[in-house]
Amino acid sequence: MQAAKTKEKIVIDLKGMSLGRAASRAAVILRGKNRPDFAPNRSSGTIIEIKNLDQLKIEEKKAEQKFYKHYSGYPSGLKETKLAELYKKNPKEVFVRAVKGMLAKNRLRKELIKNIVFSV
Repeated sequence: MQAAKTKEKIVIDLKGMSLGRAASRAAVILRGKNRPDFAPNRSSGTIIEIKNLDQLKIEEKKAEQKFYKHYSGYPSGLKETKLAELYKKNPKEVFVRAVKGMLAKNRLRKELIKNIVFSV
């Protein structure tokens, strides 16, 4: 019988980091590209714990100019939300969307995003 594989846990402290740099670092670790046994078709099994999300550095210009858009499919159904508004309401969602945009658009992405854990 094979022993259960323990998942590796990596802690990322976001204190003073910009959103893009933090998200790209998390995306690389989630994909497993930092490991010698990297395979593009499977999850590395690494869990990322995010600390100090409230101290993430977002430039004022970026916060006012970046919009997240969602279209319902109905006429005049385009919803727009500024980065600043979403960050105030739910900072976890901003980080997850940034990481999600840096991962491959396939079935593995949903599985990888589940490996992000936020600590208080």
